[in-house]
Amino acid sequence: MILVFSDNMKALLCWLFFGIPLVLLGQTPTLSKDAKVSVLTCGRGSELYTTFGHTALRVQDTIQNLDIVYNYGMFDFQTPNFYLKFVKGDLQYFVAAYAFPDFLMEYQMSEREVIEQTLRLTPEQVNTLFIVLNQSLYSDERYYTYKFIDRNCTTMVYEKINVILGKPLLQKVDDTSISYRELLYPYFNDHFYFKLGITILFGAKTDEAATRMFLPVELMHSLNQTKINGKPIVVEEKKWVEGQPKTIAFSFWNSIFVVILFLAAVLLSRRAWIYNVYWFLTGGLGIFLVLIGLYSDHKEVLWNYNALLFNPIYMVLPFVRSAKNLVRWMGVALVALGVYAVLLFNKPHLLLMLPFVVAHVVLLRIRLQQLRKKLLPAVE
Repeated sequence: MILVFSDNMKALLCWLFFGIPLVLLGQTPTLSKDAKVSVLTCGRGSELYTTFGHTALRVQDTIQNLDIVYNYGMFDFQTPNFYLKFVKGDLQYFVAAYAFPDFLMEYQMSEREVIEQTLRLTPEQVNTLFIVLNQSLYSDERYYTYKFIDRNCTTMVYEKINVILGKPLLQKVDDTSISYRELLYPYFNDHFYFKLGITILFGAKTDEAATRMFLPVELMHSLNQTKINGKPIVVEEKKWVEGQPKTIAFSFWNSIFVVILFLAAVLLSRRAWIYNVYWFLTGGLGIFLVLIGLYSDHKEVLWNYNALLFNPIYMVLPFVRSAKNLVRWMGVALVALGVYAVLLFNKPHLLLMLPFVVAHVVLLRIRLQQLRKKLLPAVE
């Protein structure tokens, strides 16, 4: 679904081949009645940015000798303040066009599945879509603000198709009773640390019912079940690249056991400075979650209840010297943990976050015991 823009030269060459002639002509050429439009659904890859697959549009006209792929998943790493823009939610993605053989070669080399679904469109609809796509290429419409769920390469493609059809014919047919978090969770099985990071970063929105069609495979399923005037919208389906099944070998260092080992090491250290460092890290993470929810336009990070687990209050604990005040602070922290446990109960990431919950309860108890021992001689 997200393609890293590492092929600047390819995009430039494609613009030279396709863009300059169209600009010189002053208009997009009219396609022949044999022209076809198809949706390309690409499978997942081994790289992190290929986790969700990809969607693109292909326009083919053998009479005009045109075979172009329109790719709405492009972005430029050279964008000023790239990471800040990505976090803020105003990073500009854009559409690029290049020859189908070049597009296909990339997926053949990486052995990622490519399935093509040719659409049942009239010659007028095909030509109109071709004009719309080229207008996007050579105008301000080329750019759009990326949103993980609401606006990406898949949503851009089916929105363009729906406009040509004249009505929102393409609708989600996959299960809408599960949450976005449940839907996305299996995609991270081979990227544990990414799963952990996304789990912590994503807030309450991802626990809503997954009614929005935003994944490439969802669009493919929708096309397979959509009909126009009683006929399937997909005229022909072809698999260009078979793709290799991903075999995930177990790795201790890429699993939850690393988290458990780390937390156990902290608990068993019996070192006050280690505890204090941990409190600072977890409290700082909580502050980050709160601030990012206020700063970012990504709805997925709003109302992040993980701040109840990684509580900003933890940063205060190392400085509390009064047993009475410590009990108060700990009471607030324990209540927050209780609320978090309730919220987490029916969530798919329960087992992933449970070690943190247990560790925090134990650490709070240890902190109270440390202060009591320190104050005991003074009482005697």
